[in-house]
Amino acid sequence: MKNNKIILSVALACFATGGISFAQGADTNSTGWISHPFSLVECLNIALQQNATILKAQNDLEASQGVVVQTRAVALPHLTASGQYKYTDPGAVESFPISGGFTQPNQNWNAGIQLVQSIYEGGKITAALRAAGATKQQSLAQFQTVVADTLLSVRLAYYDVLLGAQQITNHEASVNLLQNELDDQHHRFNAGTVPKFNVLRADVAVANERPNLIQARNSYRIAKNNLSNLLGYNLPRDVWEDVPLDLTDTLDAAPFDVNLPDAIQQALARRTELTVLRKTVELQKLNVVDAKSGYRPTVSLFAGYGWNNAQFTPPVTLNHDINGWNAGAQLQWNIFDGALTHGKVVQANALYEKSQTDLVDQSRQIEIEVRTAYSDFIEAREVLESQKTVQAEAEEALSEARSRADAGTGTQLDVLDAETSLTQARTTQVQALHDYDTARAKLQRAIGEDMIGPAPAK
Repeated sequence: MKNNKIILSVALACFATGGISFAQGADTNSTGWISHPFSLVECLNIALQQNATILKAQNDLEASQGVVVQTRAVALPHLTASGQYKYTDPGAVESFPISGGFTQPNQNWNAGIQLVQSIYEGGKITAALRAAGATKQQSLAQFQTVVADTLLSVRLAYYDVLLGAQQITNHEASVNLLQNELDDQHHRFNAGTVPKFNVLRADVAVANERPNLIQARNSYRIAKNNLSNLLGYNLPRDVWEDVPLDLTDTLDAAPFDVNLPDAIQQALARRTELTVLRKTVELQKLNVVDAKSGYRPTVSLFAGYGWNNAQFTPPVTLNHDINGWNAGAQLQWNIFDGALTHGKVVQANALYEKSQTDLVDQSRQIEIEVRTAYSDFIEAREVLESQKTVQAEAEEALSEARSRADAGTGTQLDVLDAETSLTQARTTQVQALHDYDTARAKLQRAIGEDMIGPAPAK
């Protein structure tokens, strides 16, 4: 299972170290994937590489790295270089009426380089550094949320395809069963042992079952199209009806025992949606510090080196330059800014309180989500357990009905009812198995468990 987490782990590690590099998926226009057998784990890994939602989330993650760099910029020194050349009409240059006469040069240039380091901005620098770290962690949590939601969608789509395939098998078996009954009644009618009514009733039963088979085939086609889209593949334009997608896994009833109080506690600790909101609260609190920094002075140090052409020292030419170092400190304090800072503080405090309310509300919503997913899972498990022996009993009932009909103690209606009951039992059983796997996957997502590997048996 460790190999199944490589892609996501590498992606997160790249961002955490500041060097983001996501591997792009295979050529999605190639048609070779259609004939490839897919396991569930393989589909999950393909989605990590090619799913459009995950790829866009990767782009958002990369963009957030730029935000982190911008946020840290206030704490780092700024190095600037400048230069200027100026030509003035000689007639516009003033001469000094002193002994010997002196005229300023009509061509001037200057150049310099300066390093500025802010050392105090009323808490803004410290807040910026902390905000950079919080922003990085928030972006990672947002990416993990998108990945978990997408992988859940892939799981559910995979289960839908498996359900569609099994439903087709069940309805085909039902049509064949009813067709055999129709053929048998035809033979009996031709032999004069049953009335025409038996043939008509068997024919109607076959006709009633065929739409179910048609609907099952359509659901199967749609499910495979949906799964192909989630995997990031482009469907070939020459495939009109059915995508020949082959899945190797099957629906399973692996046990999954969950204690609801522990599940809720685990969800509150693991769900990345809450991590995002916790970081939002932290960022909004830092925004309050940033806003209040406007009440305080800013202090910065600077040092530089400059060059310029001589203005008064002979010979006054462009080639005769003066250069040297300069250094100093600067203090700036906005005594009154028209209540601008006060307005920013009021806004920041309100957004901080709102973020706290969002966190509490989302925690409550996640608890409700866990309780609902748990209830749905219990229902699916109970339904699945109730269907364990139904199909065998339905097959036995059909055999009994046929035996009684052959012996003359039963009717054709008993046989048709038994055949319908068997079809219903098969359909209900595979639907119950699908619902169990689906409910289990949703519960895993609700409590914040890993969605990459196969469902763990507990």
